[in-house]
Amino acid sequence: MGIRSFFAKPFARKVVKKHQKSHAQAIQIQENWLKNNLKKAEQTIFGQAYEFDKIRNYLEYKIRVPIAEYEDLKTYIDEMVLGSPNILWPGKPAYFAKTSGTTSGAKYIPISKESMPFHITGARDALLHYVHYSGNSAFLDQKLIFLSGSPELESKHGIPTGRLSGIVNHHVPSYLRSNQLPSYETNCIEDWEEKLEAIVQETIQQRMGLISGIPPWVQMYFDRLETLSGQKIGDLFPDFQLFVTGGVNFEPYRQKLMDSIGREIDVVETYPASEGFIAFQDSTGEEGLLLNVDGGIFFEFVPTDTYFTATPKRLMLSEVQLGVNYALLMSTNAGLWSYSIGDTVKFVSLNPFRIVVTGRIKHFISAFGEHVIAEEAVRAMAEALKACPESSLVEFTLAPQVNPSAGELPYHEWLVEFAQAPQDPTRFQAVLEASMTAQNIYYKDLITGKVLQPLKLTILKPNAFIDYMKSQGKLGGQNKVPRLANDRVIANGLGR
Repeated sequence: MGIRSFFAKPFARKVVKKHQKSHAQAIQIQENWLKNNLKKAEQTIFGQAYEFDKIRNYLEYKIRVPIAEYEDLKTYIDEMVLGSPNILWPGKPAYFAKTSGTTSGAKYIPISKESMPFHITGARDALLHYVHYSGNSAFLDQKLIFLSGSPELESKHGIPTGRLSGIVNHHVPSYLRSNQLPSYETNCIEDWEEKLEAIVQETIQQRMGLISGIPPWVQMYFDRLETLSGQKIGDLFPDFQLFVTGGVNFEPYRQKLMDSIGREIDVVETYPASEGFIAFQDSTGEEGLLLNVDGGIFFEFVPTDTYFTATPKRLMLSEVQLGVNYALLMSTNAGLWSYSIGDTVKFVSLNPFRIVVTGRIKHFISAFGEHVIAEEAVRAMAEALKACPESSLVEFTLAPQVNPSAGELPYHEWLVEFAQAPQDPTRFQAVLEASMTAQNIYYKDLITGKVLQPLKLTILKPNAFIDYMKSQGKLGGQNKVPRLANDRVIANGLGR
């Protein structure tokens, strides 16, 4: 047992107890974060505009402070990017996390000196919970790889700016630096394919214990390793014990990744965002991710069926219910206020508070009033893969076909890239359809009412999604393919 794995276990016990205590007092801790963040920001431009000094409780807060998407805060953030202090949070941000926006171009999410540590401790605590409950810490003595964005940062009027994963890379604890891969120089390569090749060459002879990254890009890494070595990943890296992932629902990718590894390994899921570290998997035996209730963030939850109404219903943690889809709002110690990050979540436990990510509030198909959401599509795909076990998935997306061929009814098109196609695509398609009609009564009514015809499965050529993401300049890193859309931009961009 190495020194890292030896000291990890007592530290893990301490961290687990801390989170258990936090969740026993979760409601009070959340109220304290709202109070503390408001107090800290009273004298900012935003705080004065919304009279933070007069807010005494959550009811008064949601009356005074509206739900905000990025476009609503853009004027304030633009001033911060220009170097103005005391806008949304005291002083200037420590960093800007630069993300891709669909309506606003590039987005600049402020990270303060107060919020930065929580981005690090969230990921750390996920690993330590795994160590505590599994008893396995040996992977910490092997090489660890984090497939992430470039750590090179640009300056926006003196404020370091870059991808969140690149910013976090600068804060990896010193005790992990000596066994962290890839090298800094390799990590700085911007072109994903060139970077991937360099990562493969650096790691193919190493003793990898932990691999972390977004599933589709990790799969590309695995595929290249298999091609060069002729071995399954689990044989190439016999010490490989833990896969850490985040940012997408892991289940659609599980089978293909495990097939590449050649054996089952443990998986820890995390829920990081540029706005804050939201949740992490604290137990491999329980569904959902533990909400990071003591991480600098005050959370609000809006039932999705009210989100686009004139009076969205806003709830704090004490008011949530199991099984309801909520849009997630965050008020952070970096100066975001009732900020909608665009994700939807559902509680699967209230003691402690655990969530699953169900999709994106604006990623749905409702071209005909059906309001199909990502959670339904992912579940249908999982059922179809289970019914056709010889098949394995690379990626998929959905789009409506509003203007079909003459004489045809409109339909939903499922565009799927398989690693191994089903032997009976008709059966696969039928299971998808049966699952969707069972889950979504509106969709079922449209089918039975002959407004829509049953969905159609389009099997894409190999590398269709990689080629599409490359054409959009979004290959690799933290980029993800949207599951659902109300238009056919992605569908038309994918080759047939």
